[in-house]
Amino acid sequence: MRIATILLNYNSAADCKKCIGYLQLQEGIEQEIIVVDNCSRKEDKESVESFCKATGATFIANDRNSGYNAGNNVGLRYAAEHGYEYALIANPDMEFPQKDYIHKLLQPMIENKDIVVCGSDIVGVDGRHQSPMYRDGNWRDSWGWLTGLFKKQKADTYDFIDNYSTSHYCAKVCGCCLAVRMSFIESIGFFDEYPMLYCEEAILAKQVERAGKKIYYTTEAQAVHAHINSKKGDPARRFKQWRRSRLYFIDKYSGDTIFGQFLSKLSISIYIAISLFINKLKQ
Repeated sequence: MRIATILLNYNSAADCKKCIGYLQLQEGIEQEIIVVDNCSRKEDKESVESFCKATGATFIANDRNSGYNAGNNVGLRYAAEHGYEYALIANPDMEFPQKDYIHKLLQPMIENKDIVVCGSDIVGVDGRHQSPMYRDGNWRDSWGWLTGLFKKQKADTYDFIDNYSTSHYCAKVCGCCLAVRMSFIESIGFFDEYPMLYCEEAILAKQVERAGKKIYYTTEAQAVHAHINSKKGDPARRFKQWRRSRLYFIDKYSGDTIFGQFLSKLSISIYIAISLFINKLKQ
């Protein structure tokens, strides 16, 4: 089976090179590793480009950083032009100890043509499972964070994570690593490029739902998301990006009434204000 594996690099040379090392050990597939550099610093870009040349990976330099989905679309369009039936989207900080990870991830899609997105069990450095995810609800669900403030956090996962212990059709999978069917990606005009960051999974899930297709979560494949939250940077800047993407999702994909959209947006404003206040208290 042929698959294009797409890594989007943005000033993550060390992680990217480590991830390529894992991917090159994958067995049972015919794989082309495609690294899209999203306008990184010169030294970071040159480091990754040199590594790609040495290891046989394809390197594509993006002339601007237009966001996560737009950057991945560069790789997806390359995959479409070269006739790939499947593509794997993976963050550079993913690790794949399982050498038949991709082979097992693709099996549900090969067996059922209605499955257009497939995700695996993913565990973070904190030991928590990050996939699959619950369906994004309506405006009432947007206020769920209120009860979350008084809830004790789970040790093994997050409140928005669905049952991770069994394979099943699901509403949404974690965007840090997922396989997609290229015919579906082409049919929707590739990923929605409005979000710079955040809400990519929610948007893709709605696109799959509207097309009458399916998302599947498999426990047969497991990977590690070696992401460290403390490296995310300024929380105010991140909340600004998340707010922009979430408002877009509410307007275009939520399906709520105008009043429902207003209440969802009000919830976002209050949630961000409280979160930033709590963050300041912790400093």
